[in-house]
Amino acid sequence: MRVIAGKYKGRKLYSPDNYDIRPTSDKVKEAMFSILTADIYDSSVLDLFAGTGSLGIEALSRGARRCLFADASRAGVKLVKSNLEHCAVEEETKVLVGDYRKVLANLSAKIGDGLEEPPGIILLDPPYNKGLLVDAIQLISEGNILAEDGIIVAEHRKEEELPDTIGRYHKEKDRRYGIVKLSIYK
Repeated sequence: MRVIAGKYKGRKLYSPDNYDIRPTSDKVKEAMFSILTADIYDSSVLDLFAGTGSLGIEALSRGARRCLFADASRAGVKLVKSNLEHCAVEEETKVLVGDYRKVLANLSAKIGDGLEEPPGIILLDPPYNKGLLVDAIQLISEGNILAEDGIIVAEHRKEEELPDTIGRYHKEKDRRYGIVKLSIYK
């Protein structure tokens, strides 16, 4: 697992020891950031279900200004922190620990109080086949978490069909890459 492009290009990232954490493949990551090319520079990013932190680190490498990483797994959080330290990007990052519902509720409150900037890009890569994406996007909508012109990129198995509308967000497109599909909401 490595950073594909940008200022950290080629940097190898620490990988999980087991299959509890499923990193995004390089092919899918490259496609995801190709979609985000016009939006990534100087953006604030939320990497929810961060796992290894590879997506958020890729965003920073390609010009994102800051990234929040969130994961409920202790192993995931440890891996994210190791990779952030390895890439020396701790100053541009914050790691949030907890279940996605709790993280989104806390983030919504901080954004509402003006203590946190709403992210312009939210990357969602939850465990497959758990039905978490619709709930997460609904909570993002209800909590006014995404910046006004923001974008949500949801990674899931190709068999999982997401609704055209979730909360106030509408699916702009789906892109399929082997067994994986990316759904883009605005």
